[in-house]
Amino acid sequence: WRNLLLRIGDKSSEYSSSSDFKDHIETCFGALRRELGHSSFLLQCAEQLPHKIPLYGTLIGLLNLEDEDFVKKIVENTQNSFQDALNCDGIRILMRFLTALMCSKVLQPTSLVVVFETLLSSAAITVDEEKGNPSWQARADFYVICILSCLPWGGAELAEQVPEEIERVLVGIQAYLSIRFEDEEKDFLEDLWERIQVLSSNGWKVESVPRPHLSFEAQLVAGKSHPISCPEQPYGKQKHDAELKYPQRMRRLNIFPASKTELQPIDRFVVEEYLLDVLLFFNGCRKECAAFMVGLPVPFRYEYLMAETIFSQLLLLPQPPFKPIYYTLVIMDLCKALPGAFPAVVAGAVRALFDKIADLDMECRTRLILWFSHHLSNFQFIWPWEEWAYVLDLPKWAPQRVFVQEVLEREVRLSYWDKIKQSIENAPALEELLPPKGGPNFKYADDQELSAELSNKVKGRQTAREIILWVEETVYPIHGTLSVVIQTLLDIGSKSFTHLITVLERYGQVMAKLCSDQDKQVMLISEVGSYWKNNAQMTAITIDRMMGYRLISNLAIVRWVFSPENIEQFHISDRPWEVLRNAVSKTYNRITDLRKEISSLKKSVVSAEKAKADLEAAESKLTLVEGEPVLGENPTKLKHLKSVAEKTKEETVSMHDSLEAKEALFARALDENEVLFLSLYKNFSNVLMERLPDASMEVDDENSQSNGYNVREKEQWCLSTLGYVKAFSRQYASEIWPHIEKLDAEVFHPLFRKA
Repeated sequence: WRNLLLRIGDKSSEYSSSSDFKDHIETCFGALRRELGHSSFLLQCAEQLPHKIPLYGTLIGLLNLEDEDFVKKIVENTQNSFQDALNCDGIRILMRFLTALMCSKVLQPTSLVVVFETLLSSAAITVDEEKGNPSWQARADFYVICILSCLPWGGAELAEQVPEEIERVLVGIQAYLSIRFEDEEKDFLEDLWERIQVLSSNGWKVESVPRPHLSFEAQLVAGKSHPISCPEQPYGKQKHDAELKYPQRMRRLNIFPASKTELQPIDRFVVEEYLLDVLLFFNGCRKECAAFMVGLPVPFRYEYLMAETIFSQLLLLPQPPFKPIYYTLVIMDLCKALPGAFPAVVAGAVRALFDKIADLDMECRTRLILWFSHHLSNFQFIWPWEEWAYVLDLPKWAPQRVFVQEVLEREVRLSYWDKIKQSIENAPALEELLPPKGGPNFKYADDQELSAELSNKVKGRQTAREIILWVEETVYPIHGTLSVVIQTLLDIGSKSFTHLITVLERYGQVMAKLCSDQDKQVMLISEVGSYWKNNAQMTAITIDRMMGYRLISNLAIVRWVFSPENIEQFHISDRPWEVLRNAVSKTYNRITDLRKEISSLKKSVVSAEKAKADLEAAESKLTLVEGEPVLGENPTKLKHLKSVAEKTKEETVSMHDSLEAKEALFARALDENEVLFLSLYKNFSNVLMERLPDASMEVDDENSQSNGYNVREKEQWCLSTLGYVKAFSRQYASEIWPHIEKLDAEVFHPLFRKA
């Protein structure tokens, strides 16, 4: 019966490959009526396979005729889940489930309208400047979107059974939209409202929503309706917190021309909902995810919309709901599941995005480069590169040329140089954009005496201390100390990643001794950049590992990234940006890990304190006045209790010590974080002030063309650098907010802010 529930609506062996929903519901009902008592599993199916909610709703309606108490329990469980889900996206799905139960006569339409009106009232109060807090408009919008999202699934029934009430709700939504703060461009809520208005004028007909309850209408009408109420509303402040808690559905990424996705406006919304729900609930099971995405219960093809939805999620700002690798795997599995259709759609999406690459956000460009190179590596690096050979005629800073160059560089990382050269044989001129083939750039390869001597010492397994003494006594008097020692150690560690780690672990102290201050650390990073100038990947990995071993600070990395030779690459290469991203990410991850550890330790301390109090209470019950035990067996119990109490006391003290140590580390990490962001934005501000045009000039990139790029180099440098400023600010907003006043006072020049 579990498989029947899970596979309902699918073409599967459980249903003899029948695709008739009525047969599926009758078969499943026949099996489930003998297994009543599994309400939680049925609710779980509805929550995690939400594109099948109309089928589950009808099934529950039929079960309601057999066992009202069982269905009453499902409704109560839904009510509890509804209350728990109110602060997350789960409310949207549970409201769709309630709508399906209303269609199957399990709930009264008026009960559902009361839920709608309660949420709508809460939304209106939230955006009221006198009674509420407009900063929390994100939550208010979320509630209204949840109401509108239900109407494709139950609008027809509500309009038929409670026309005045549903009209009142729609008028209320119109009123809400008139008082909320609006962006200049149409946002998701306004777009959805327009689609619902079209749906209403079309008599609530939706092709993409199955209505299996109509096949059982004569039976379902005899069922008893159960009551349900709207959960209590939470309250709070701050717009940023609200947007984190109630993530906004962004404007769609319209990749393809409208002719490719010719659907009714509401059908597009419904299929998007299906796809997003499948991506949400199958994020750990890529094969199942792809299978369900391919088999949605709709009577039309939707490959183009599927590609647009996945790319919208992959490129969502500030970050996608799941790691980008998940979407990469899903796209690969969909290409394999629909070999005749989906690969061509994906290729079309890549071409369309490539044409608009100059208008794409810098963060989105980076994600697209990483995804595309990984995708091609799973399909033998096959791509019609001759279509893009024209980028060689563009200036070296043109975004399309930089995109091709960065994709090829990432492909070399995932394979090897000769293989990638072979993959572009249809456009051999593109070899110019491949990264250099050469390996390390060792300055002392001609057997410089000091370098050879140091190599022999390392091969002879001399300790870091012995080498430090040798450097101090023998090498310091000679010019170029830092360079020869660092380059030689890097050369010894160049054979593989493992060799590098071994050198850093064994001789990191030598580097730390030589590079004790920030100036020397910047020189150390420069030596790494020089040694690995032909290999961006090894540059990034080596610097990242050195930061991990605390041989270099994040401030030294920021200084190196903003050194003159790197500044000149800001608009033509991802190399300096990759190093900077790694450094900021590592700093942020340290703080995040400490937060988690402190939170866990605080919970442990509370538990230990409670256990200690419980033991003391138990001990007091086991002794009488003057300390005499009550019964003969009590001395043993008392002895055991005392030993446990001592142990608990020691654990509590230990936890308090650990907590204090972690909190001290956390305070230091927060201070380091503040200094890092101040340094980062000061550097951004300095370089931008030198190059930004006058305040009267508008910085834009609307004059980009598909086959010719007439944005001047200086303008492109400003556009690219400002794009990265925006990307860092957006990604680390929660860490930057606490320092915003200081940044405003010390860093943000008016011209910089305007740009």
